[in-house]
Amino acid sequence: MMTASRRWWALGLIALAQFMVIMDTSIIGVALPRMREDLGFSADDLSWVFNAYVVAFGGLLLLGGRLADLFGARRMFAAGWAVLLAGSLAAGLAGGVAVELAARAVQGAGAALIAPSALTLLMTLFGGTPRELTKALALYGAAAPAGGTAGVFLGGILTQYLSWPWVFYVNIPVAVLVLAAIPALLPAGAPRTGSLDLLGALLVTAGVGAAVFAVVRAPSAGWGAASTWLVLGAAVVALAAFVARQATRRDPLVRLGIFRAPGLAAANLAQFLLGAAWIPMWFYLNLYLQQVLGYTAFPSGAALLPMTVLIMAGMIVVAPRAIARFGPRPMVVAGLALLAAGLAWLAFVRPAGSFAADVLPASLVAALGMSLAFIPSLGTAIGAAPPEEGGLASGIVNTSYQVGSALGLAAMTAVAAGAGAGRLGDLQALTDGYSAAFTGAAVIAAAGALLAALTRTGRTGRSSAV
Repeated sequence: MMTASRRWWALGLIALAQFMVIMDTSIIGVALPRMREDLGFSADDLSWVFNAYVVAFGGLLLLGGRLADLFGARRMFAAGWAVLLAGSLAAGLAGGVAVELAARAVQGAGAALIAPSALTLLMTLFGGTPRELTKALALYGAAAPAGGTAGVFLGGILTQYLSWPWVFYVNIPVAVLVLAAIPALLPAGAPRTGSLDLLGALLVTAGVGAAVFAVVRAPSAGWGAASTWLVLGAAVVALAAFVARQATRRDPLVRLGIFRAPGLAAANLAQFLLGAAWIPMWFYLNLYLQQVLGYTAFPSGAALLPMTVLIMAGMIVVAPRAIARFGPRPMVVAGLALLAAGLAWLAFVRPAGSFAADVLPASLVAALGMSLAFIPSLGTAIGAAPPEEGGLASGIVNTSYQVGSALGLAAMTAVAAGAGAGRLGDLQALTDGYSAAFTGAAVIAAAGALLAALTRTGRTGRSSAV
């Protein structure tokens, strides 16, 4: 029997995993201008430094969750860190666009093994006590935005005072320490029998990747171009084939019946729309600070620290108490509505603006919204499934957030480019493009609030805490 102190140390390791996999989505933000110069990225292709990671991450999460259920969460957790270490080394050493994007995809594959395993381990350690589960989820949830904004801050320091490859090398010592601590802190768990649907994993990853590629390339190729619709058609075919395969396989990657669990589908939809609204905000806020306001790497990262502090306080202190008093659905609705309001406020950014007037207040409203919506939707999603499908439920909710992030950023990249974000040096055009992206993200968050208000989130035995 694991002691109480050891369980909380184990939670620290699990939260560190969440911190790092989200940090790896954000740490490259400040480094993007330097990477574009050194590696030769075009303005249209630059978002693929982010998307290569997120598409691999989101597309392979279901496979990662299934692997955790079959072979044990601790084993897959360790394997994921080893893969992340290798991808980070390759990304830092890359000398060209193709190698950089391939290495980012390897990093994403490692994260796809880590994230569902981490949530499965958390449910194993704390799932039996609703009060402790809520506290553990709050700490785990706070690690995500902390990693996101800490990545921006740390990326600024490393890029300005060392060089951009260090935004990848920083993962290596952390991975080594985690791999050394895993045997002592995490429960081994027992593997289960079953088979792997590798073709299903390939289909869902290809479908997501094709959809993101089509949306990102549409502004330059044209929305009416045959190539755009061919790629979108291929994405639909791949995803439809994936669903059909899951419905007929004896051991599917995703048992479709799991979506009948009360509240699971609604909670995953909320996570999808949270990612689709939040990540474009983070991406274009970085670019606005650097390319319009003229911040260098370090001040740009520091400018987003107030958001991190508020999100962590909101998730750890405010959200659990609010959920206990009002229930999960009202908090998801209120959080998404506040996120929409903050994004709509950011849409008024000016070419000659300032951090204090144009960024700080709006970003804090958005951050408060994120902190209120994230924990109840996450807790409902992972608590709705039976314990033997904990890895699958974790994989699904992580997939929802990451695929939402990739598709949301792809769509807002198209919106921003259409409004002038590709005209570097033209501050008015850049601002118009970024403003359009903030407006589009606000619409996504507002739609999420409306849908959350109209759908029913249920409570199950394990999700009663949220």
